Amino acid sequence: MTRLKCAALAVVALVLAGSGFAPAQAQAPAGLRFTVEEMLKLRRVSDPQLSPDGRFVAYVVTDVSLEKNKRVNHLWVVPSAGGEPMALVHDDKPDTSPRWSPDGKRLAFLSTREDGSQVWVVDMAQGRAVGKPRQVTKVATEVSSFAWSPDGRWLAFASDVFPTCSSAACNKQALKEFEDRSSKARVFDQLLYRHWVSWKEGRFSHLFLIPSDGSSEPRDLTPGAADVPPFSLGGPDDYAFSPDSKEIAFARKTDAVEAISTNSDLFLLDVANPAAEPRKITANPAADGGPAYSPDGRYIAYRAQQRPGFEADRWQLMLYDRKSGEHRSLTAEWDRSADSYAWSPDSKALHVTAEEAGEGVLFTVDLSGQAPRRIMGGGTVGDVRGSADGATLVFTRHTLDRPTEIYRVSAKDGRLDALTRTNPSLAAFKLRPAEKVWFEGAGGTKIQAWVVKPPDFVEGRKYPLLYLVHGGPQNSWHDGWTFRWNAQVFASAGYVVFMPNPRGSTGFGQQFTDDISGDWAGKVYEDLMKGADFAEALPYVEKGRTGAAGASYGGYMMNWFLGHTTRFKAIVTHASVYNLTSMYGVTEELWFPEWDLKGTPWTNPDLYARLSPHTYAKDFKTPTLVTHGELDFRVPIGEGLQLFTALQRQGVPSRMVYFPDEGHWINKPANAALWYNEFLKWMDRWVK
Repeated sequence: MTRLKCAALAVVALVLAGSGFAPAQAQAPAGLRFTVEEMLKLRRVSDPQLSPDGRFVAYVVTDVSLEKNKRVNHLWVVPSAGGEPMALVHDDKPDTSPRWSPDGKRLAFLSTREDGSQVWVVDMAQGRAVGKPRQVTKVATEVSSFAWSPDGRWLAFASDVFPTCSSAACNKQALKEFEDRSSKARVFDQLLYRHWVSWKEGRFSHLFLIPSDGSSEPRDLTPGAADVPPFSLGGPDDYAFSPDSKEIAFARKTDAVEAISTNSDLFLLDVANPAAEPRKITANPAADGGPAYSPDGRYIAYRAQQRPGFEADRWQLMLYDRKSGEHRSLTAEWDRSADSYAWSPDSKALHVTAEEAGEGVLFTVDLSGQAPRRIMGGGTVGDVRGSADGATLVFTRHTLDRPTEIYRVSAKDGRLDALTRTNPSLAAFKLRPAEKVWFEGAGGTKIQAWVVKPPDFVEGRKYPLLYLVHGGPQNSWHDGWTFRWNAQVFASAGYVVFMPNPRGSTGFGQQFTDDISGDWAGKVYEDLMKGADFAEALPYVEKGRTGAAGASYGGYMMNWFLGHTTRFKAIVTHASVYNLTSMYGVTEELWFPEWDLKGTPWTNPDLYARLSPHTYAKDFKTPTLVTHGELDFRVPIGEGLQLFTALQRQGVPSRMVYFPDEGHWINKPANAALWYNEFLKWMDRWVK
């Protein structure tokens, strides 16, 4: 389920030019099949950070070892004008979150090399590390994120602490007592006692302040039983320093029962005054977050939703005037959601990424109120960073046939360059770019989809079809690389992969997204059936040899398919919703079913029963592979077990793959390899 960053820039075409390479990997032999094992060899690029002088980009490269069943993150630096990437401060333990000091002379980062996840700092000169890294924080409850103050004197960081403690020593002792307890029983007396893949254990995320040299104990800026920043699976940071370093803006959940509320508000805190109390600046009953100060210090940009309880509501880009106290929307008339954003150096505009018909597109939004201007599309663009002089933008981009790399574009001439080419071996697999298609769904509505063909596709030949339904349901298939549902692995196994964006998908206008709420199996099911008709009519698809798969809501739809159609030869359903009533009782974020299913099982029992796949179990016939993780607190394991029981008791060919150490997503390398291979064996057996 869902909860699951210059006006002067010209519109440019994406030209995959440039120098800049990570150390070359061994070239794959021509014609080698792109399997999950080959996919897991690829290095993963993320989190680009432009140095204050605009000359270097620090970023993270993740190396995956299937043999050791682990992932290790390392820090790299590449010149923003192009050149050879350089490895930084390598260690056996992961290093993440590189952040330049405001003067560019130091680089801070998170590392688990000692005392768990802590902030470390290394001196920098000419894009290279000078000397050994120094540990800044030593907190028993570890550090999850951090930020520099603009004057370089302070670091703000987040840590999950015990709200009854007011010192680091108290938290250390409380943590030791908790870990040493003789009984592992958990006692709780309020909702949201566990979240995503972890138990709350009476701890809350707090924001702390510490000198950047670590010379004194950290000060808790946000005491109490509330999370700062709130839990998030993505999106902009939820705290930021003012340009003069005297103030911090942060988001905090404010409603009494977090499990039924999406509400969060923005607060300002005078960090120079230890006695100061946070001042709330928003009164919106829905979500507010992602504060970002303008370079001139006058404004705070943030994003906000309007409808309480609806996590997939449109995110408007808001502006708070620190002088007048006025709030206004910069995107009130723009039917798209602001995902991430970064200020232009003149404080007159923001660079904004947003979903647009299956792509992640870069826009410019002026404070003047003009309509957002599209700057760059093609694939999925994110992590936008701008240089202080406005001459350069750096960002990530990925597509369905290329993993994430880092690019720069010049404001002067619009030239686009690839700064990194991290996986040269990928070229040998000759993966095919995705093709965008449209078909008519329910009521004649135009529905977009992606088609990915096998690398060795031959005109005139027909191929089996793999029909993928995305989760959310308020989500979408992007022209973007993913390691969890990789279309190229499926296509390389000999399938034409079809990925539709039906009702409920994001990036097609808010009404299109809203259309699925309360109607999980109505118009969207018709969209999907018409999409299957369209896909099976493609001249290169062999009709009658079609398999379907999906996860989360996509898994729900697989279970709905089981009770309502026999057109698919096989189904794979992962982390799937099966019984809506039992699902409500064990999931954590209750605002989701209460919005999308228009109440609770006791206030709206008819809708829960009518839309629940388990109601139609007597009609299940399609061979089904069920996969699920024990640590999935979003869609708990009982959903998958109930489904498997129903299939087995009725003699439907079925298989269960249970992961005791995974949550909603399958993340560990060995588990991922097993999942893909079980998936393809099942499809090959029944479809091919």
